[in-house]
Amino acid sequence: MSSTEERLDDLRRRKLETKAGGGQARVDAQHTRGKMTARERLDVLLDEGSFQEIDSLVEHRCTDFGMDGNIIPGDGVVTGHGTIEGRPVYCYAQDFTVYGGSLGEMHGLKICKVLDMAMKTGCPVIGLNDSGGARIQEGVASLGSYAEIFFRNTRASGVIPQISVIMGPCAGGAVYSPAITDFIIMVDSTAHMFITGPEVIKTVTNEDVSFEELGGAMTHGSKSGVSHFTADSDEDALLLARKLHRLFPLNYLERPPKESSSDSPERSCEKLDDIIPNESNKPYDVKEVILEVLDDGGFLEVQEHYAQNLVVGFGHLAGNTVGIIANQPNHLAGCLDIDACDKGARFVRFCDSFNIPVLTFEDVPGFLPGTEQEHGGIIRHGAKLLYAYAEATVPKLTVILRKAYGGAYDVMGSKHIRGDYNIAWPTAELAVMGAAGAVEIIHRRRIQSARNTEQERERLIEDFNETFANPYKAAALGYLDDVIPPRETRARLAKALGMLLDKEESRPTRKHGNIPL
Repeated sequence: MSSTEERLDDLRRRKLETKAGGGQARVDAQHTRGKMTARERLDVLLDEGSFQEIDSLVEHRCTDFGMDGNIIPGDGVVTGHGTIEGRPVYCYAQDFTVYGGSLGEMHGLKICKVLDMAMKTGCPVIGLNDSGGARIQEGVASLGSYAEIFFRNTRASGVIPQISVIMGPCAGGAVYSPAITDFIIMVDSTAHMFITGPEVIKTVTNEDVSFEELGGAMTHGSKSGVSHFTADSDEDALLLARKLHRLFPLNYLERPPKESSSDSPERSCEKLDDIIPNESNKPYDVKEVILEVLDDGGFLEVQEHYAQNLVVGFGHLAGNTVGIIANQPNHLAGCLDIDACDKGARFVRFCDSFNIPVLTFEDVPGFLPGTEQEHGGIIRHGAKLLYAYAEATVPKLTVILRKAYGGAYDVMGSKHIRGDYNIAWPTAELAVMGAAGAVEIIHRRRIQSARNTEQERERLIEDFNETFANPYKAAALGYLDDVIPPRETRARLAKALGMLLDKEESRPTRKHGNIPL
C-alpha cells in the first residue's frame, strides 16, 4: 500500500496538472493574443488570496473521437468563490487553453454547481467567458449542459446579481447564458458574440462580414444593445466587474452597500440655474445635470453608445446607490424610440429587482414619430418602459427639467404610475404636445380666418405657452410635489431619498405579470 507521502505527492501532481491548463504553448498563444489565462483573470477579479477553487479534478467522460486519450483535469473551466473588497462572490472562468474553452457535459455541470451554490447562499455570480462553443465530440450532452445553465440563469434572475464578462469568442447557443444575465462586459477587439459566424452567413446569405463587424464589442455596444460595457483590455473588464459588484447588494433581500463621501447632501448646484437654454428647441447635455447632482460627480453610464437619446447608469446620492434614467436632448431631442424604451425598461427592472432607487431626469418631447417606429412596434416597446416603471416598488424620484409632453410624460416616472417624489424646475413644460402643434389643432379655423395668419398664429402660441407651458397647472393638481430652483435639486432629492429608503409598497399576488415583450 502506498505511503501517505506518496499519496500526497500524487495529489500535488494532480493539482499541478489542473493549474497547467492546456500547456505552456497554449498559454503563450493566449498571451500573444493579448489575453490573460483563466487563472490570471481570477487573480485580478478577486481579492488576493481569497479564491477557493471547487471541482478542480473534474474530468470529461467522453470516449468518442479519441477523447478518452485526451483528458485534462478541470475540463476547461475554473470554478469557485472568493471575495471582492471583502464581499463574497461565486465565479467561473472558461479556459481557452483547454479544448478551446469548449463546453462539454462536465464543464457545464461545474458552472451549474456554482450557480446552485450562489442561489443557496445568496451571493452574486460573475462569469468569465472565453469559449469556442459547444464541444462537438460530446454531441447532445454538451447541449444538455448549456440548457441546464440557461435554466439556472433564469431562476437566479432577480434573486442574485449576475455579471458576464466576454473575453474571447462566445458563439452559437453559448450566447444565451450571458444574454439572460444582468450585465455584459465585452473586451474590445478580442471578444465576439454571435449566433452564426461569418462563414455560415456567407454560405446562407452571401454576405461578407468580419468577426468584429458581426459580433465585436463596439457592434454590440452601439448597434444591437446586447452589451452594456466595452472595456479596452482584460484587466479593464475585470476591474469594471469589481466596480459593479461594489454597487449592488448581494441579493434581492438586501440593500446596496452605502458609500462614504465628503460631498455634502446639502450642496447647492448653482451651475444648474443656467443649464436650460432659453429656446425650448435648443439642446443641452443632460449628463451635466446628472454629474452635478450625484456624489462627487461619480456616474457609471450603462450602454453609453446605444440608444443615446436615453441615458442610464449608476451613481450615489448621499451615499446611497441610485439608478439614473434621463432623456438626452442632445440626441433625437430626447424623444423615446424603440431602442430607448427597451434600454430604459431593462434598466428600471434591474434596479427594482435589487432595491436600487430610480432617479429620473425628464426632458421628453414625446415618442419618435415615423413609419419605421410605428411598424417596428413603438407601441409595444413603449409599453415595456411604462410597465417597468409602473411595476417598480423601489423609491422613484422624478425631476422634470423642461419638456414633459404627451404619453411620454406619463411613462417617465409620473405621479400617476406611482412616482414617490415628483418635482419640476420653473423651466418645465407639461402639456399634451408643444404649443405650435396644439395651436394648429385647437385654433385652425381662427388662424385661417385671420387677416394676418402668421401674426395670429404667433399670438396664439404665446398665449398657449403662458397658460400651459409651465409646471404650475400640474402643481395645482397635485401631480407635482413642488417646483424648485434648479440649484436646490441635489439637496431636495437627498432629503426625499432619505425618507423613502424604508418605503414599502405591495402589488397584487400573482404568479407573474405579462410584460409586453
